[in-house]
Amino acid sequence: MVGNASVFKALGDENRMLILRLLLRRDCCVRALSRQLDISEAAVSQHLKVLREAGLILGEKSGYFTHYTVNRPALQALADALSEMARAAEGVACTPLHGGCSKAEFEKCRNAAKAYRPADESKTIEWKGNRDMKIAVTYQNGQIFQHFGHCEAFKFYTVENNAVVSSEVVSAVGSGHGALAGFLKSHGADTLICGGIGGGARTALAQAGIELFPGASGSADAAVQSLLNGTLIFNPDTVCSHHHHGEGHDCGNHSCGEDKHGCAGNH
Repeated sequence: MVGNASVFKALGDENRMLILRLLLRRDCCVRALSRQLDISEAAVSQHLKVLREAGLILGEKSGYFTHYTVNRPALQALADALSEMARAAEGVACTPLHGGCSKAEFEKCRNAAKAYRPADESKTIEWKGNRDMKIAVTYQNGQIFQHFGHCEAFKFYTVENNAVVSSEVVSAVGSGHGALAGFLKSHGADTLICGGIGGGARTALAQAGIELFPGASGSADAAVQSLLNGTLIFNPDTVCSHHHHGEGHDCGNHSCGEDKHGCAGNH
């Protein structure tokens, strides 16, 4: 792997961090990453180039496509280097309170730091590699509700050792169209099964670290079991850009006969 400074520079971009998080879950091609992040394939390719040059990802040609995966030994080496730095710091003797500054200068610096400290500093996300899997499903009357943005309830499934150990239905009324990703994250979800979903919601879910399985339909319980069995039928290309439905309109698996719906589902 190249020098740590180059690696840290490669990681100093939000989209590249999101790409790494997605690739840690499964290998993806440029097109799949573009759909998940809702950015152009050209932009994804550029981010992948930076990550490859830093030695953080690997690419393997499969037919016409290249699938990318995380270079896990390189990522572990980076983590080890940071851990070693932290351990070395533990043995360094503390400097006097004011260091090389006068007491007045020290107080000025400390007050300035307080002024710029984020108000929600204690709410930073902690990523845990061994956390329990929690699947959320857009839910209505036992079925997968077909429009993520208008979903009024989600069913959450807690999974341990590839088996559902508990589930509950939680109302999302009042969360608002743009706040559903945060709602899911606040309930511990790291995976979402749904029908239709818009590009903005895809981006919000990716930023929240929630893996997406759109374009699914039928029983919510059966879909979760199928996902655990590796047999879930879903359509990663499913997109729904409209915000109003006619009666019986299905975003996840349909053909829109009228342009007024503005839907780009399975056409």
